[in-house]
Amino acid sequence: MVRYSKLPFRLLIRSYDVDVTYTPMMLAHEFNRSAIARDSDFTTCELERTAVPPQQPRILIAQFAASDPVEFARAAQLIASWVDGVDLNCGCPQSWAIKEGIGCSLMEDPESVAAMVRAAKHVLSPMGRSVSVKIRIHKDLQRTLQWVKVVEAAGVDYITVHGRTRSQRSSTPPDYDAIRQIKAAATVPVVANGDAYARHHVKKIATLTGVDGVMAARGILENPALFAGYETTPPECVRAFLRLAVRYPIPYALVLHHMADMTNRMPDMTKRERKRLMECQDLVDLIDFVQEKWPR
Repeated sequence: MVRYSKLPFRLLIRSYDVDVTYTPMMLAHEFNRSAIARDSDFTTCELERTAVPPQQPRILIAQFAASDPVEFARAAQLIASWVDGVDLNCGCPQSWAIKEGIGCSLMEDPESVAAMVRAAKHVLSPMGRSVSVKIRIHKDLQRTLQWVKVVEAAGVDYITVHGRTRSQRSSTPPDYDAIRQIKAAATVPVVANGDAYARHHVKKIATLTGVDGVMAARGILENPALFAGYETTPPECVRAFLRLAVRYPIPYALVLHHMADMTNRMPDMTKRERKRLMECQDLVDLIDFVQEKWPR
């Protein structure tokens, strides 16, 4: 998720049975060359690496977009002390990413991805950190299966598969059978991604595909508590997010975006209240709205 998985949101979802969290997708070359970009893209705190509960450790993965092995490995090395692994995004379908030779464009060049995986593994393996990739599928699934074999041979630790091609919109149902075939052929763990909006969706996806894990993106933005079994965002989740946003500040526009997503399907939100929410001018105004709407 570009921009919308920063520290307050990651801390929030840890409290709702999420085992692995990801940073927003960061551009490796910008991360490497600019301290300002690093500070803007990534912040963390001691709490993020603390097990909650103590017997259930939480994992943080830094996701990068890259097209060069040296750039990817350098970014991985810079961030390694604060994360449990790095992930190479090979699934972003946005036109700007493809033009830059990153994201989905890498689905056409498995050898380049393999080179980046090897470079990052060389840096991170001695530190006990993982290197993973996130992909989409080809229209001809055999190409995807071959792509996976090439990247597996480079030592990738696990693969996340979004069950759509790069040209398919989010309204297209994910191809869970394709993910099942990839999982059956793979020699590393596979995580399924696509249309997980509730816990029963997660269970269904896991059953259909046989994967080792299920990832939510848009679904968890709309309901950060979905893995804990909530059908819609509970009010306490909204209050908790605002507390975290105060403690670990992010741009107000991002806070408001998260609030719009989280409250979108809440049954007690009226159209008028949604309009009022979007008219909030700052964090104080937003906190006042939430306290009036959901008093303790």
